[in-house]
This record gives sequence, C-alpha cells and structure tokens, in this order.
Amino acid sequence: MIELLFFILMLFIVAILSRRIDSIPLTPQMIFIFAGIVVGWLFTGYVDIIQPPTSTIILLIAEIALVLVLFSDASQIRLGSIELDSLTSRLLVIGLPLTIVLGIATAIFIFTDLTFWETAIIGVVLAPTDAALGQVVVQNKRIPQLIRKSLEVESGLNDGLCVPFLLVFVAIGLAEESFSPVGYFLEVAIMQIGVGVLVGIAVGIVGSKIVIKSRDKGWITPEYQRIAFLALALLSFVIADQTGGSGFIAAFVGGLATAYVTLDARKVLMDFAEAEGQFLNLAVFFILGIVISDLIPQITWHIILYAILSLTVIRILPVTLSLIGSNIKWDSTLFMGWFGPRGLASVVLALIALERLSPFQGQETFILTVFITVFFSVIAHGITALPFSKLYLSHED
Repeated sequence: MIELLFFILMLFIVAILSRRIDSIPLTPQMIFIFAGIVVGWLFTGYVDIIQPPTSTIILLIAEIALVLVLFSDASQIRLGSIELDSLTSRLLVIGLPLTIVLGIATAIFIFTDLTFWETAIIGVVLAPTDAALGQVVVQNKRIPQLIRKSLEVESGLNDGLCVPFLLVFVAIGLAEESFSPVGYFLEVAIMQIGVGVLVGIAVGIVGSKIVIKSRDKGWITPEYQRIAFLALALLSFVIADQTGGSGFIAAFVGGLATAYVTLDARKVLMDFAEAEGQFLNLAVFFILGIVISDLIPQITWHIILYAILSLTVIRILPVTLSLIGSNIKWDSTLFMGWFGPRGLASVVLALIALERLSPFQGQETFILTVFITVFFSVIAHGITALPFSKLYLSHED
C-alpha cells in the first residue's frame, strides 16, 4: 500500500508542476521511473515479474497503456501526404528489419553465452520505438511536420510489426516439432498484420459512425463520448488479439480510421490521451522503476555496452540507410535516428516473451538488457529532447 500512496503523491506533485516540467529537460517518465527506484530500494525489494499474478497484472496494465497511446496518437495524424507515406514506408520496410538484424548481430557478439534465439528476442524486443518518450519533439510545431509525423507513425506501427518476428523466435525457443521458421513467419506475419489492419479499420469506421449517430440524436454526453472512443481502442485490441491479429496494429489503425470518420475526434481523443492514457503510462514506468531497483546491482559492462549501442548505432545506422535516396537532409536524418526512444512497447513485448517462454536459461540477461536499455533511453532522450530540438531548429533556420 505504501507504493500506491507514493505513486499517487508523485502524480499530484507532477500534475501541479506539469507546465514547469515541460520547460526543462525533464520528463514525467523520468520522474516516475526514479520514484519507482526509490520506492523499490526503501520499501518493496524484489519483485518477481515472471510469476503470476504479478506478471499478469503488470502485462495487463502495460498493454492497456500502450493500446490507449497508439489509438490516441493515431487519431492526431492525417495521412495522405505522399512524402509522409514514403518516408514512413522507408523507416518500416527498410529501417525496422535492419534494426532487428543489427540488434541480433550485436547481441550475438556481446552475449556469447546466449543461444541464437535468446539474442534474437533481445534484438526484436528493443527494435520498436516509443514516441511518447519524445513528446517534446512530436508536439513541437516548429519542427517540420514531415519529420514529426513520420516518427509518430513509425512508432505507432513498428511495435505491431515486431510481433511476428518475436513469435517466430519464441517458437524456436520452444523447439516446436516440424517447425519451419520461414513458413511460420509468413503465416504469422500475414495473420498479425492483415487481421490487425482489417479489425482496426472495421472497428474504427463502424464504431465511429455509431458514435456520430448517437451524438446527432443527442443520446451521448461529451464525457461518455470519450469513454466510447476508449472502448473502441480496447475493442480493436481485444478483437484482433482473439482472432490471431496484432492488437497493437489494430489499435493504431483503429485510431486512424476513427480520426478519418470523426473529424473532431482529435480534440476528444487528445483529452483522453492526456488523462487516462498518461495515467497508465506513468504507472508502468513507476512499476518499471521498482523492478529496476533490484536489477541495478546485477548490471554488467555487457549490459551497459549493448544498451548504449541499441540507442545509437543500432538505431541510427538503419535509419540512415533507409533514408538514402530520399530528400531528407543529413541533419534531419541524424535527428530522426536519435529520437527513436525505447519505452512502453519494448516493456510489453518483453513481458509477452517472458509469459510464453519463462523459465529459460538466458532470461536474467534478457530482462536486464531490455529494462536497463529502456531505463537509459528514458534518461537520455528525456534530457536531450529539448536541447537537441533547439539545436536542430537552429540548423534548419
């Protein structure tokens, strides 16, 4: 109960100082992850994230938080720009696979005691980005819209696109009989992406039209309109997840479809994102801090090295290669390469892998690598978001 009290107290303090926090190189996620570390050291101690019910509760909170963030972020995007679509396609079709391959290769080189599939799940889990950790960047209207929206769309889709890769390597780890990695990957990828997109479109369009009809007839209040959109976000995820698709892709596509049908959805969904979504997001980072507090003494130079490379070379090099031949200047390329934070999506994918595989020989290294990389990312991207944005803008001017 002391942990809950501390979390609520920190939530109140951050809320009343939020405008001041926005003006300095400090993010709410940084505050809550450090608050969690302090609580872990002083009160909680060891938290077993492998065994139910703890693992189930943490995964549920993290999944809901990610779904709400994806749905609400997507609702703020207006697709249709050929340049935006081209840039995002490059980042996802070329940049993401290269990030996964480079992440796996680096893990093989550094963690020599792990099996191939163990290094593979590290590379996959740390491939997706989290635009929420770079809100200063994606909300800064002075930064070119093409750059901001490309980073946001990339972040919204790459976690769902990583799921087929993760499931393949999980299946290899489980040593299924008559297992064909290529065939299994194609089957899973088609199901995950195809079903996810179809469910997102269907739920977003049909659900939004029902909300509009209800609003036109005066049946729904503004407060419950927010709740209705929240329900659509969760419906997209659950229906896709239960029918073999990616719930995360469904949530993001559902947000896009909702924004397309409901022209004023931006304002409603922005309110809901900044309240319910942010609350759960901060709760996840607070819990992550508690978990990390027990991991800090176990950190090795291998973990630190991989974390640093994951946030730099493993991200920036694939982005640079994917943008060759585009009209993006070198400073914009480096800017986009750096602002690929690892956050909520990596935590969720790690918990999914642990739920399906645990226990396995290299799980301690896996947990340390993923969570410490996310921890480093929260600090590094939180501190640099404001000054690097100013530096980038000064270059553009």
